[in-house]
Amino acid sequence: MAKDVLCEVSNCTFWDEGNHCSANAIYVVSHKGKQASKQEETDCKTFEPER
Repeated sequence: MAKDVLCEVSNCTFWDEGNHCSANAIYVVSHKGKQASKQEETDCKTFEPER
């Protein structure tokens, strides 16, 4: 499992100083079923906007 997850989306609840993600788990989905061939075909479902 990744030990250091980086994220540049600073308005996410899990964003931490230095572009680190502080979420306990990361959930990524594909728009093309279970396989994706490009970054654009995926999304991070872990994102939660700051409140």
